Amino acid sequence: MNTKRCRWCGDDPLYVKYHDEEWGRPVTDDKTLFEFLTLESAQAGLAWITILRKREGYRRAFHDFDYHRVASMTEADEERLRGFDGIVKNRLKIHGAIVNARLFGEIVSEFGSFYNYIIGFFPDSRPIVNDVPDESALPASSPISDAISKDMKRRGFKFFGTTICYAFLQATGFIDDHVNGCHCKRGK
Repeated sequence: MNTKRCRWCGDDPLYVKYHDEEWGRPVTDDKTLFEFLTLESAQAGLAWITILRKREGYRRAFHDFDYHRVASMTEADEERLRGFDGIVKNRLKIHGAIVNARLFGEIVSEFGSFYNYIIGFFPDSRPIVNDVPDESALPASSPISDAISKDMKRRGFKFFGTTICYAFLQATGFIDDHVNGCHCKRGK
């Protein structure tokens, strides 16, 4: 049997597994949302498969994505991570992950969870399932990702412009952009 899926994942087993088991599935817990925020921010300017291949390294480097622990990391930790082979060693991205952890915690304190903060930007506070006839119909951003990234930039978040924000929303299921007919499309 030939399973229909989004073409972007190709036939790389890691990419296929990510597509089939994670991408576009609703995420509500703060730890996983922080993981995707960190990984998507690290991806800026790089291919997503590069970050997927380094995911375990990011888990080791950033305390299994415990945002409380990452928020308490110091300049010495940043320097140490610049020599850590399991992640993208960009100084600004490492620093940004720590800054973002602190700000993530502030949002959790203010809204009760990061999920509550993000979903508040959506009509009726509900995720969106888009009609996607093929990959050429996929946008790189939306008015919602524009609004979220603008608010997060105002709060001080790093490496989270509208395109990265949109990718985050797709990855965490706030927006289902699986192509029509994909076996992972919600409601199909």
